[in-house]
Amino acid sequence: MPAMQIERLLHSQGFGSRKECRALVRAGHVSVAGVPCDDPFADFEPGGSDGVPGLEFTIGDQPWQFRAEAYLMLHKPVGYECSLKPTFHPSVFKLLPPQMLLRGVQSIGRLDQDTTGLLLFSDNGKFIHYWSSGKKRTPKVYEVTLKHEVTPELIAALLAGVQMHDEPAPVAATACVQTGSHTLQLTLCEGKYHQVKRMIGAASNRVEALHRSRVGGLELDAQLAPGEWRWLEAADLEQLNNYS
Repeated sequence: MPAMQIERLLHSQGFGSRKECRALVRAGHVSVAGVPCDDPFADFEPGGSDGVPGLEFTIGDQPWQFRAEAYLMLHKPVGYECSLKPTFHPSVFKLLPPQMLLRGVQSIGRLDQDTTGLLLFSDNGKFIHYWSSGKKRTPKVYEVTLKHEVTPELIAALLAGVQMHDEPAPVAATACVQTGSHTLQLTLCEGKYHQVKRMIGAASNRVEALHRSRVGGLELDAQLAPGEWRWLEAADLEQLNNYS
């Protein structure tokens, strides 16, 4: 990536309008690689690539690294809607730094307000479309807690396919493994509305709790507490694609 004026670089990272970023620099709030910078038109090589951070800089006392594109994972907690304009619950975007909203990140798919687990975000339109497309049949793994006990008949029905309301044909799970008396791990490759809950209901049981643990080959980082997020690094992006 070619050199960028520091005001443009800050703007690209979501620190405000070009005018606001210029004012930040002139006010002495910006350091680049530990060196104060008060010239908004000074050029710097941003560096970095997909999942690889580049130039290090500081806004006030906030350290940051240049990211040409944003790729994030969030451990979604209960009680948040995956919408910028939520109806009944807080927006999941409130869990991200304001810089992410200013640079236009979007969630890749959605989780219901009462569903927890792995949620991906990006500001790369092609990336969002690719991983949101139902035609890609990306496997998604869910940890499901049921109201009634798991039975062999339930697992057999989910693997063979259940008929959901308003669907033209039965829908089957890619994999279904019992993990406890009332829990199972379900892998789906479609992205139908409320699919897990509807499939379990069609199989004569009920979902009491739902957690998404994996998308593609990428698992939710066990170090992330509910409500916490982190950048996806190059290894994460590679792992996302690493599934069969």
